[in-house]
Amino acid sequence: MESKRQLKFARQIQKDLADLFQQEGSSFFPNNFVTVTKVRVTPDLGLARIYLSFLNTTTAQQSINSVKAQQGEIRYKLGKRIKDQVRVIPELEFFIDDTQEYVSKMNKLFEEIEKQPKSSSSEE
Repeated sequence: MESKRQLKFARQIQKDLADLFQQEGSSFFPNNFVTVTKVRVTPDLGLARIYLSFLNTTTAQQSINSVKAQQGEIRYKLGKRIKDQVRVIPELEFFIDDTQEYVSKMNKLFEEIEKQPKSSSSEE
């Protein structure tokens, strides 16, 4: 269970990273649209796990590797935005948010189940 402080800090990081990616996203991920879907922060606020969702990309793994390669620059720019609100700029870890893929896969499975003929075991 995350504390109110962690949740507030995570929301601030999510908002500022979203703004950063919106304004300067073309330099980090050309021709991609990135959404910061979730941010989790450790209790000491020293590490932020950021989950990203990519649209208009052929491979999300290639995009996340590009983000990880520029992690230091992203942390620096985030630090310039939140320096007056926090004591320590957290280390950043980036992950792919595959929730949308999971939902799509589950919807396909449910559609297949609905298409299968129903067996009438209660025939009279």
